[in-house]
Amino acid sequence: MRWALVKVCLAVTAMVVIAFAVPLGLVIREMASDRAFSDAERQAGTIAPTLSITTDREELTRAVLSTEPGDRGHLAVHVPAPGEAADGTGGEALDIGTRRATPKDVETVRKAGRASITEVAGGFALLQPTALSTGEIAVVEVFVPEGEVSHGVATAWLMLAGVGVALIVGSVAVADRLGVRMVQPAQRLAGAAQDLGEGRLGTRVPEEGPTELRSAAVAFNSMADQVVQLLANERELAADLSHRLRTPLTVLRLNAASLGEGPAAEQTRAAVQQLEHEVDTIIRTAREQRPQTQGGQAEAGCDASEVIRERMGFWSALAEDEGREVRLAGVGRTVRIPVARTELAAALDALLGNVFRHTPEGTAFAVDVHHSGDAVIVLVSDAGPGIDDPKAALARGTSGRTGASGSVGSTGLGLDIVRRVAESTGGDLRIGRSVLGGTEVRIWIGLHGNRPERGRRGHGRRVGRRIGWRRRKDARTTTGPGAQH
Repeated sequence: MRWALVKVCLAVTAMVVIAFAVPLGLVIREMASDRAFSDAERQAGTIAPTLSITTDREELTRAVLSTEPGDRGHLAVHVPAPGEAADGTGGEALDIGTRRATPKDVETVRKAGRASITEVAGGFALLQPTALSTGEIAVVEVFVPEGEVSHGVATAWLMLAGVGVALIVGSVAVADRLGVRMVQPAQRLAGAAQDLGEGRLGTRVPEEGPTELRSAAVAFNSMADQVVQLLANERELAADLSHRLRTPLTVLRLNAASLGEGPAAEQTRAAVQQLEHEVDTIIRTAREQRPQTQGGQAEAGCDASEVIRERMGFWSALAEDEGREVRLAGVGRTVRIPVARTELAAALDALLGNVFRHTPEGTAFAVDVHHSGDAVIVLVSDAGPGIDDPKAALARGTSGRTGASGSVGSTGLGLDIVRRVAESTGGDLRIGRSVLGGTEVRIWIGLHGNRPERGRRGHGRRVGRRIGWRRRKDARTTTGPGAQH
């Protein structure tokens, strides 16, 4: 592309130079010729006053030699003899100076009465008719050498040629620079596309160059960002789906623990442990540091009370096997939230799974739901040892690596799944100390996509205190594993 542009510019500039230089050279040559013959006419006119006064040979000879062309032998005077007829008979002509024009040409000019230029050996002869005092016509001949006719033409042609070459070289240089300015962004764009195709996802193109290439670079960078985002979403989905396997794995682990002793029981427990290890490996491999954009969740919705009752029914059976006391409150009425059913179920399973994984058997836990008008608050509490550093637990990739009970091996995605569900509605996630003595995870789910205001956050804390007071009241009246309210 670059050399094609240079060739086109070279051809166009050469045609322009030729179209202007050749006619200009011809005009210069014509001007040089006109200047030479104008000078000859002026020189011929210097002898006309003498001819109008006298036709004496000696006087005319002195007059001719006193002029510059006469001194160089370039001026001649042809005077007809007294009484000479118009056809040239009847007298002897008077010729002063060096004759170069033929008698025929001289007579033609004398008869016509007009100046004439005739070609002679070594140049040209200007024949200028001049009237004598006797009424007859004399002819003044001025010799113009060839060199004077073309004087300065060669220099002018050389200058024109130099200017033409300079224009061509300059246009080629400018075309080359323009070609580089156009080609380099295109080459960078092509190289970036190849790098992106080879898997280097951080490749971006500088948005510079002509307008069209800048637009292409902007589109390419936007496309690359979309590819990276799609891949990140895919990895997040793989990690989330893998994390959801932790719920049935927890059930398998608990059931395997109750099988007692024996080769089959040991093999089952080893298989479950290996499966948990593989799931953890998948989660760690697929996990991406950047959170996934929760697009489209706000339009999906579900009944939070129904989903919580369903999941608590599942986990209550396991709680009964481990002797855990369970309390459920605030799910007696329909509570619509802008969260997909599967996402809310995954968030609850993540939190309840953490309770079973990181608290000792027999530890009580509770789930409370409160509707505050513009938000729904879900509180998941336990009576375990709690979390030493709630702030670090909320950081993706560090939460749960060492559980409250000291267990190791969590991927840290559980709380992140819950946080992204809350933040997709404009809410948030907080960890604190529960009234049961262990950990309390509060999920604030916005109903209108607005983040809670500072005042509303205080209202949420007051709601939490009221729910805690109700729990303490229920704890005095309700006992036994699996009890629900």
